[in-house]
Amino acid sequence: MRKLFADNLRKARQAGGISQERLTELAGLRRTYIGSEDRGERNISIDNIERIATALGLKPVDLLGGDKEC
Repeated sequence: MRKLFADNLRKARQAGGISQERLTELAGLRRTYIGSEDRGERNISIDNIERIATALGLKPVDLLGGDKEC
């Protein structure tokens, strides 16, 4: 799940032309934190998933969803 989130985050960020640095400004988080999430190194909280999704103009489920249905 961590890798799926990281992949979705990176794809969404890049598709929107948003740098890690810009995302930190939009989400109110530290650059090192966003970088580690982008690489799937952290166990992210629900609150931060929501902050990042909102900053990207997405719903949290957009960052957690995969190609397969549950």
